[in-house]
Amino acid sequence: MFKKNIINYATAILLGVLIFASDFLDTDLFNFDEKNFAVWFVLSILCFASGWYINKTLGWHKGGKIIFSVIIAVTIVSIFMITFFSGYFNANELLTENLILYSLRNITLGAMGFFGMAIQEVINNRKDTQILMEKVELLERESDISKKEVQLIIKEAKLNAEKIINDAEAKAKNLLLKKERIEKELKEFIQTERELIKRYEEK
Repeated sequence: MFKKNIINYATAILLGVLIFASDFLDTDLFNFDEKNFAVWFVLSILCFASGWYINKTLGWHKGGKIIFSVIIAVTIVSIFMITFFSGYFNANELLTENLILYSLRNITLGAMGFFGMAIQEVINNRKDTQILMEKVELLERESDISKKEVQLIIKEAKLNAEKIINDAEAKAKNLLLKKERIEKELKEFIQTERELIKRYEEK
């Protein structure tokens, strides 16, 4: 865990080093020859990659605070360096303008770090959205399957209920028929007994 944290924060330190390294490039910001452009392009790509990795490991909120802090810290260090070593940076005559230009250079490279973070965050959110959409589709399918199962259960329950009712009605009819038959037999038996008693009395 500690080693992982060191690697995560080392990326932020690397970003600061890359931004600070830009101070030692050609002071003519508008000199777009092939070498100057190549160096700026490589620095921009490296800052972009650093921002990407910071967002991936530390997250948008924490990573954003760290990159912002790195930009501020490197810009302050750069201003002190240029102020005290103005001769080395050819900033003797137009010190204020050069300080602004160097600060803008640092902010530009820092913005590339933020750009890397933003792209990585968008890709992450897109992946999360896609996963959520797939989950929603899966839940909808499961919901449809559940609805069909419920409908089948209801149909089966209705059929069972109808069968039970029919069986009950059939049993009730059978009982009524048995009752009528028994009553008839009893009546016939009683009638026969009466006739027998009557014949016996006549004798």
